[in-house]
Amino acid sequence: MKTYKFKTTINCGSCVRAVTPHLNKLEGVQDWKVDTDNPDKILEVSTENLDAQTIKGTVEKAGFKAEQV
Repeated sequence: MKTYKFKTTINCGSCVRAVTPHLNKLEGVQDWKVDTDNPDKILEVSTENLDAQTIKGTVEKAGFKAEQV
């Protein structure tokens, strides 16, 4: 299992709710969370088979920026 971390613009509970259906629908995501208390709003995604670019694209489709760290 791999865990990817991204600096994002997901900065509040409403933002987390907006991105939730996109990440939950993404095949291969085992677990994910956003640390909205962190100044960089770090998204952590655990997956067996997805690559960082796919996850980043999904977050961007939801209307947020994501940059792998």
